[in-house]
Amino acid sequence: MRVKGSALEESTVGRDLAEPWWHGAVGYEIYVRSFADSDGDGVGDLAGITSRLDYLSWLGVDALWLTPFYPSPGHDHGYDVSDYCAVSPRHGTLEDFDVLVSEAHRRGLRVMVDIVPNHTSIEHEWFARARRYPDGPDRDRYLWAFPASGGGPPNNWRSHFGGPAWTLDEASGQYWCHLFLPEQPDLNWRNPAVRDDFDSILEWWMDRGVDGFRVDVAHGLVKDDQLRDNPQIMPITEGMDPFDAFNAFEHRHDMDQSENVEVFRRWNRVCAPREALLLGEVNAPWPDRQSRYVEPGALDQAFFLQAAFLGWAPKTLLTMVRAMHDAAPQGTSWVLSNHDRSRPVSRFGGGETGVRRSLAASTLFMALGGTPFLFQGEELALPDGVLSAGFHDPVSVRNAGATSGRDGCRTPMPWDSSPCNGFSAGVPWIDSEPRPPEHTVEGQQADPDAPLHRYRSLLALRRQHPDMWRASLEWIKTTDPEVVALRRGTITVVANLSSRRANVSLGSPEWEPVFASQEGSRLDRPAHDAVSVPAESTVVLAQDHRRT
Repeated sequence: MRVKGSALEESTVGRDLAEPWWHGAVGYEIYVRSFADSDGDGVGDLAGITSRLDYLSWLGVDALWLTPFYPSPGHDHGYDVSDYCAVSPRHGTLEDFDVLVSEAHRRGLRVMVDIVPNHTSIEHEWFARARRYPDGPDRDRYLWAFPASGGGPPNNWRSHFGGPAWTLDEASGQYWCHLFLPEQPDLNWRNPAVRDDFDSILEWWMDRGVDGFRVDVAHGLVKDDQLRDNPQIMPITEGMDPFDAFNAFEHRHDMDQSENVEVFRRWNRVCAPREALLLGEVNAPWPDRQSRYVEPGALDQAFFLQAAFLGWAPKTLLTMVRAMHDAAPQGTSWVLSNHDRSRPVSRFGGGETGVRRSLAASTLFMALGGTPFLFQGEELALPDGVLSAGFHDPVSVRNAGATSGRDGCRTPMPWDSSPCNGFSAGVPWIDSEPRPPEHTVEGQQADPDAPLHRYRSLLALRRQHPDMWRASLEWIKTTDPEVVALRRGTITVVANLSSRRANVSLGSPEWEPVFASQEGSRLDRPAHDAVSVPAESTVVLAQDHRRT
């Protein structure tokens, strides 16, 4: 979607016009309710995002993914949508959205919205009619079933958020299906009316200038038409974390059905003529399963979510990275975090250790092709926020604290050291301890050694050296499973995620370092054609033919 006369049009200079705009781009996830509040009500909004576009442009990202800002009762913080073609008054107006898109495009930034097709809100007019009129046409927009022969839910499917994936509608005697909260009834993607409606929703947002869609729960849309039980692979115990209880089953029948790909082939026919990116949240069990979603003509890319589930486990991470890259080299969007997971600095050991490890992994991810994404505050190397009051995440609230939930990664973006860290002039929607000055945008912009400047330099490097994402990838042999090396044209990357210095042969002496995840770290040359990389760091080297 090229806007004539805008910075987007200028950004195509020197680029193959047949190349999609997202090739070479770096995305940035904005958790709307926690990014910037313009009106002092304590909830982030669209006008607040517009006020911070200059910062995002300065940082060097190319595309913004906005989490849901639609009308919603807020049972799952916006992922329970009651109207797909409107803006919640909490977050602004459609005029605010249009201004945001226009101002983003003026700065060369793309705008993606979060589409939530697996389920609606219980307050959506479709579900209200489906519940009120059991014999009406809207009933089949959702998944309904009678109780099992012995009573109770129709099968053993579990909700991600705890308990059965079924809630009884006493008036009709049928259950409705919900893989998440009861207030998020699942749509029936075998119904042609549902497919037609979402075609129209996509078109409606593209008409407003949207450049792409992040597809929520892309692996969950179509369900087994016989509603068969899932195989159980481990027992469920009292007080079990709801996510662990969900994973006690092999999700053979409620997720990752082959018909999902057909949905996205249809969406691709809608979006491709408008140059809009389709980026899926796909949680498939194996790389070959995920790669089906990004076959030509389906989703353009899918997130590599496995890294966001891991603590610091270098061998496991690198094994998964190689497998996923080899299965879908240009169809993978590389992420370390998002609004559903603890921040990588906290997962990777906290403090300076967590910062060092996060930068090492991020540097590697920037060289793997696809479109990597940062989650707001990741460029500041933020740890999880500290709550000063009770839980807000519905998973924690409804399971009596059996899980720590997602609140820690959702605390407000820290802009400065003023009250509420500059997020809001009011009382923020979530109670959290203030961030210290060294964790704020203002504090890090003033400190040339801060993580913010390392991330900014890394994004600039990716623009300066397009071989980092465009050239074909060749894995370089290493002897340590916690070390990986790769070559892409004129760029070589060595990621040493081990706890000791690692020597890697580059095959020739013509490589000079252009970036190191640890600024000021010593890069030794134990031999004329080798490099010695410090522990828990990644180095990028560029070809220097003068050394040949």
